Amino acid sequence: MRNWITPCLTAAAALALSACSVMTPSRPAGWAAPEALVAPSSFTGVHGLAVDKQGRLLAGSVVGNAMWQVDRQTGAASILIGGPEGQADDIAIGPKGEMAWTNYLMGMVRYRENDQAPMRVLAKDLPGLNSLDFDRRNGKLYASQVFLGDALWELDVAGVKPPRLIAKDLGGFNGFEVGPDGMLYGPLWFKRSVVKIDPSNGAVSVISASFDIPAAANLDGKGNLWVVDTAAGELSKVALDTGAKTVVAKLATALDNLAIAPDGTIYVSNMADNSIQAVNPDTGAVRTLTSGKLAVPAGLKVDGGSLYVTDVFAFRQIDIATGAVTDLRRMHSTGVELEYPFALGLSANKIALASWFTGTVQVIDRATMKSEIMTHGWKAPYDALPLADGSVLVAEIATGSITQASGANYDTRRVITSGLAGPVQMVLGPDGGLFVSEAAGNIVRINLADGSKRTVASGLALPEGLAFTPWGTLVVAESAGTRLTEIDLANDQRRTVADKLPIGLSGGPGMPPPYVPTGVAVGADGSVYFSADRNNAVYRIKPQR
Repeated sequence: MRNWITPCLTAAAALALSACSVMTPSRPAGWAAPEALVAPSSFTGVHGLAVDKQGRLLAGSVVGNAMWQVDRQTGAASILIGGPEGQADDIAIGPKGEMAWTNYLMGMVRYRENDQAPMRVLAKDLPGLNSLDFDRRNGKLYASQVFLGDALWELDVAGVKPPRLIAKDLGGFNGFEVGPDGMLYGPLWFKRSVVKIDPSNGAVSVISASFDIPAAANLDGKGNLWVVDTAAGELSKVALDTGAKTVVAKLATALDNLAIAPDGTIYVSNMADNSIQAVNPDTGAVRTLTSGKLAVPAGLKVDGGSLYVTDVFAFRQIDIATGAVTDLRRMHSTGVELEYPFALGLSANKIALASWFTGTVQVIDRATMKSEIMTHGWKAPYDALPLADGSVLVAEIATGSITQASGANYDTRRVITSGLAGPVQMVLGPDGGLFVSEAAGNIVRINLADGSKRTVASGLALPEGLAFTPWGTLVVAESAGTRLTEIDLANDQRRTVADKLPIGLSGGPGMPPPYVPTGVAVGADGSVYFSADRNNAVYRIKPQR
């Protein structure tokens, strides 16, 4: 086994040292203040929208665990309900101004009568509670499960009766609205259709089956159903009487939801751009209220003049010289395979994307940028690292192990080591060893040839991303300490690169402590880059000599 893996390690170590092979910068005396390479933005992925009785535009974020209010003229945004209670995949306003919203990751629906009233939980233990709306005639409240479940429920606003199951296995009844006739109008995500559902018996009537992936639908009171298609990036108008569809505005893919204001303006959210756009229904004219270049930046790797970043709702490339951001892949785009990536690894010819949320590791060919395979069934993979021989190392936080996957479909699995205290991120060291951050507060070096491991640093505050400098020290993101720390592993000397940073977003109940891992990368000149999950930016810290 030792002879088989040694060439792989030698090549991998050579790749890791390639940035240093021409000229190795000396260790700097200190560091400059962080500068934004990619500017911050509001939200952390934006989803459900609603216009309340006060005329406020409300926007929900699931990953960001908050509900925001957005000025409909200026786009200025601020948090209305913080996390974790404010986590909202969808928001509904009742006939008296009451408000309900879905805590998607917690499987709950929360409710309050007004801004001053206490919050109450109307439903719980229903994974994937996604969309909801009130019947404005009588105040009845309906909610659907999507992705983590597939069902439609009636909820008791008084909180006395248990939820009533209306129907299940519908096909993903996503962002819906209750019409003036008491019927429920919305999309079936997995059936390319918009439908009408009778809440009394769950009967489904198809209105139109002409979409790629319809994500949400709202009524305009004029006989039309407005629909956002996330895969096509379109806002369409569908006539209720004939089902005729008219594309009114062509937008970007990864659309999530919409809301129609009393003046007829249609507001549309895009999860990959942290954007809300206002569309004139008569002309199709589009005005962007607010947006960002990144959605939820996490894993980060540098290669030459580019940074690669897993953005949860997209996979992107950043030009180091200009800060320009290029989409490589976006969630839910037609013909694009991507499953909420949180981390990435690079080799000379492969890219590996990992998602602890979906339990997937995706391998992409760097020459063609085509997906080779999407592997499923991993136990919360927090990082993946392709090696020079084509195999991939996967760090599973749920099993505390590092596994090497190889073979035609990466179905040959060999556990390199186990017993790790929450492996988060990995990097190959200059000596060919694998260095892993443990959520418990350690950095561990693993000998890939025999799986032996030893702790090389401890006492860290939830270490996540890590990267070696050209002069051989290790930079680690301590997310619980909101700082970056440089460690000389030879003598355990440490110094702070920067502190009081916008990192360390909390996941709320049921979420693993690392949540969105802070990515760290170091360029050939010694500049340190990190992703900021609290404001969706990427920063650069230049060395001072």
